[in-house]
Amino acid sequence: MWLRPEEVLLKSALKLWVTEKSNQYFLLQRRRGYGEGGGGITGLLVGTLDTVLDSTAKVAPYRILHQTPDSQVYWSIACGASLEEISQHWEWLQVNIMRTLSVFDSGDDITSFVQGKIRGLIAEESKSGGGDEDPEGFREAVLRFERLFGLPKREKLVTYFSCSYWRGRVPNQGWIYLSTNFICFYSYLLGNEVKLVFSWDEVSRLERTSSVLLAESIRVSVRGEDHFFSMFLRLQQTFLLMQQLADYAITRLFDKETFSTDHPLSDPLHITQRALEVHARNQAFRAFFRLPQGENLCEVYESFLWVPFSHYNTLGKVCVSERYLCFASQDGSQCHLIIPLREVVSVELPDRSSRALSVGVRGKRAFRFSEVRDFERMAATIRRKCFNSSSPQHSASAQLPLCDDEEDVMVGQTQAAVSTEALMNVFHPHDAENLDPKMLKERMKEQSWQIHFAEYGRGSGMFCTKKTRALVVRGVPETLRGELWMLFSGAVNDMATHPGYYTTLLDECMGSSSLACDEIERDLHRSLPEHPAFQTDTGISALRRVLTAYAHRNPKIGYCQAMNILTSVLLLYAKEEEAFWLLVAVCERMLPDYFNRRIIGALVDQAVFEELIRDHLTALTDHMTDLSFFSSVSLSWFLTLFISVLPIESAVNVVDCFFYDGIRAVLQLALAVLHYNMDSLLCCNDDAEAVTILNRFFDNVTNKDSPLPATVQQASATANNKPAQSVDISDLVREAYERFGEIRWEEVENMRKRNKLYVIQTLEETTKQNVLRVVAQDVKFSASQLEELYLLFKRQHFISCYWSVCSPALQNHDPSLPYLDQYQLGQSQFAALFHLLLPWTPNTHSHTRSHSHTHSHLHSLARSAFRLADENADGLVNFKEFICTLDILYNGSFTEKLKFLFKLHLQPAGGPVCKPFGPSASTFPAEELSISTRFSECTDDGVIKKSPERGRGKIDLQEYLKQWQDELQKKEENIKDLPRIKQTQFVRLSKTLYSVFHGDDEEESLYRAVARVTSLLLRMEEVGRRLQDNSPTKTPQTTPQTPPQTNPDTPADSAPTPLTPEPSSGGDHFPKSPQPDPDFSPSDTSHTLPTSPTSTTTSSPTGTSSSAIDTPADTPGDASAAGEDWSFSFEQILASLLNEPAVVRFFERTIDAHTLIENASRNQLRDTH
Repeated sequence: MWLRPEEVLLKSALKLWVTEKSNQYFLLQRRRGYGEGGGGITGLLVGTLDTVLDSTAKVAPYRILHQTPDSQVYWSIACGASLEEISQHWEWLQVNIMRTLSVFDSGDDITSFVQGKIRGLIAEESKSGGGDEDPEGFREAVLRFERLFGLPKREKLVTYFSCSYWRGRVPNQGWIYLSTNFICFYSYLLGNEVKLVFSWDEVSRLERTSSVLLAESIRVSVRGEDHFFSMFLRLQQTFLLMQQLADYAITRLFDKETFSTDHPLSDPLHITQRALEVHARNQAFRAFFRLPQGENLCEVYESFLWVPFSHYNTLGKVCVSERYLCFASQDGSQCHLIIPLREVVSVELPDRSSRALSVGVRGKRAFRFSEVRDFERMAATIRRKCFNSSSPQHSASAQLPLCDDEEDVMVGQTQAAVSTEALMNVFHPHDAENLDPKMLKERMKEQSWQIHFAEYGRGSGMFCTKKTRALVVRGVPETLRGELWMLFSGAVNDMATHPGYYTTLLDECMGSSSLACDEIERDLHRSLPEHPAFQTDTGISALRRVLTAYAHRNPKIGYCQAMNILTSVLLLYAKEEEAFWLLVAVCERMLPDYFNRRIIGALVDQAVFEELIRDHLTALTDHMTDLSFFSSVSLSWFLTLFISVLPIESAVNVVDCFFYDGIRAVLQLALAVLHYNMDSLLCCNDDAEAVTILNRFFDNVTNKDSPLPATVQQASATANNKPAQSVDISDLVREAYERFGEIRWEEVENMRKRNKLYVIQTLEETTKQNVLRVVAQDVKFSASQLEELYLLFKRQHFISCYWSVCSPALQNHDPSLPYLDQYQLGQSQFAALFHLLLPWTPNTHSHTRSHSHTHSHLHSLARSAFRLADENADGLVNFKEFICTLDILYNGSFTEKLKFLFKLHLQPAGGPVCKPFGPSASTFPAEELSISTRFSECTDDGVIKKSPERGRGKIDLQEYLKQWQDELQKKEENIKDLPRIKQTQFVRLSKTLYSVFHGDDEEESLYRAVARVTSLLLRMEEVGRRLQDNSPTKTPQTTPQTPPQTNPDTPADSAPTPLTPEPSSGGDHFPKSPQPDPDFSPSDTSHTLPTSPTSTTTSSPTGTSSSAIDTPADTPGDASAAGEDWSFSFEQILASLLNEPAVVRFFERTIDAHTLIENASRNQLRDTH
């Protein structure tokens, strides 16, 4: 066991210990009196002392010491009761520590590192040994986690490990903390502190690596930078947990089409290490046995299964779920078995001496399991679950073939006439009397399968072995394809447990209209158009029903191209309902994430394909500078399972292998295609030549044993005329299995997980670059600043999703929209980020109450800015709209900034967020309120606005480009076109200026300047009203456009101070720091500004209060006009403020964007509530 390092003076202990092994830094010693020899008198004495003394003083017979060459002090770090135990510790030190110590220059650094590592191992062992029994230790880790990294308390720590972080060639011993949304590391040694915080959604690579310096480590890539963590006590366990957390984060945040609210890990606040491990185990269990979603592994038993056809027992594991009993061998026989519990009729214990049990199923078959350690418990579990599965929904009749009468009744229950025959049987019925050589070979295949069924069983409960795979590679007979596809894919279980589901879907969806239905109609006649089955309404109607039913079942996927091609082939060999369930199995289990807008699953498998090319086709890798060419060429191979590139009679052989071996079969065949054309590809000079070679190869692939008539076969005449150049699909498939058959299912799944992070981050990087390229043309931020602001914007979107089960913000990320609108912020998200980046945030040293009031007013300002930026009134702001708003505040001129503040206060207070500029919201047109000509108007075609079909429909790109063109052609907004600001709006504008100036070094002079401008504008308004009253005829009010020039040195008490909280009187000077009330409302303006033209109190130039002149309404007798307020134009306010140098200096001051962005990035998570 590892010991806490303690000093040992070796000089006084030489007579008691014997050194067995040693190196430059460690010694393995044996205590005298133990082991061989006994040690003579000294050994006898030592052994006697150890035996006589009480147990608390007894010394372990073996120990390991740490030493440094320049020190006489040694440190005990491990002890053991046996040589085997201590040798394990010694080997671990040799493998994990020795190579690391060579990078240190001083002995003190080496000792500190070793001590820190040993202490970490001890803490980790106690944590893993206690598990849930040591909650106190975990609580302490949670407190450290919260204290060290400053994350919100809602962030859930999942686990933590002791490890070393490599910065250059120097390791930093510390602790890695894995939470729901973040990976964190902390180390503090010899005054050197290392603190890392990365969110899982930023991780692009996560893999185990090894090098000369590091025996084995975990590489984490974030934003293009690699970070290495090593020397874990349980490296594989740590890596799997990191992989699961990263996959969970990107699936929940980026790949919402495959993440449902009923996901077992849907609540990020309740994720634990145990929950992650159980979820990963269930996923692997379902994927291996092709079981329906929601099927979870309950119990696992090690057992022998009697294989009757081979007359021997095969060792493996029995896996029991809620509805299935599965077996997988572990002795290389590649035997697996799936028994639906609905088929089980008996469970018996025939031989207790061999701990055996027998499971009987329908059809008078039984399966014998022996040497089961807890066989009685296993029998009780199976009986209990069989009882639970005996509901009417799971009855055996649901999966048995229906007679003709029953089929007619079933069809009559729905308005849509469901086809009950495979299209191949309708258009090419099997002719038993045909003695054609190809038909004779077909019958030989059928006989081989019949023999197989007799030995291995048929249907549910059939043994799948190496012989089964060999028959599949040869090609499945035409008459058995539908049945075997259903069996191998697991679709037979879906169909059996959901009787009547397909017809119910048809009743619900047929006749409905949606974008998916429109796309399906457009592609119906493009699906195998050369086949007779799809040249008539029979095949077209069946295809329409299957695709429409699936789009209705899974609206997240709906309909995607390539689904029509695959479904067409399924309908040829399976009944209509069977074809539907086969499509479910392919889209939701066997090819996850393939059929969505971004085809993430297909791109992931392309990355796996590239990796396999590097491993297995090294000559091609050395020749090609960029393997991404093969990914682009092979994309259609994977999406359509080679159906789009091979003749139909050859492609079905590929589909046979796919349903048996999954994506591994497609990868093997793709490698075989490249290997077959290796010599030609090595001679290619460009990509076009390589594409021509591959296309010519596929044109010459034939199926010489296909019984299909010539009218159906698609093989070219050229291939038939030149047999020397043709390739038979059976030979190609066989070569793929022989040459690349060592690729295991587990290996493919691991590569999928590893590359999924990279693919999604690559897509996100593409989105970012496109957004920045568009936005950079319209703003003055540098490229690096724009990138940092984009990351802040994107993180702000995710922050509201981190700790929410079903955050509405998740719906704001839509990859199907144009790049600019893929990430959008709602009002609360916008306000939080806007406040972080606002260049006029008050200083923290301000008075508490005034600071809180100002803070509240600035939040109100952020909400107004959101309504102004949200031009299309959909309640969301994209990055361009956000950055253009920020660009005005950071890089705009004095006039632009003032115009922005002016327009903020033209909006009605407390109006609706979604439609603040609609006709009912204000009396002036919405286009007058745009921030600048950079914003484009949105139409109602759904390009940017939300609609029920958003995310599933296609974007009208031409309309989007037209909007963009119109946006660029807009003329600069004229300040004369701005509407006049009314009384209550002007009050809010003045209060905003006070809030903006609060905490500034020139705060007092800025306040005085605003007071002078306000008084001047009020006097101008009074003069205008007097002139209007004295006019013989009532004319519309006119106000001088240019105020008289005022002297900045004029005493403050000579000007009215209407905006001060305390009205000045009789020669009182202007208050030093007037603080407006942030909770100001239009109803409480009577003490500050004139609220009506009849009884208004203002301050006179002499400082005494006087009553303002009554201003009559424009039209006598008009009651509504009697309450009309005064107003100012933007030109008046601009001209008045231009005469205040302090205000001009404040707004034209250079903004330190770099510092503000850094502070925002540092505080973004801390400000989360």
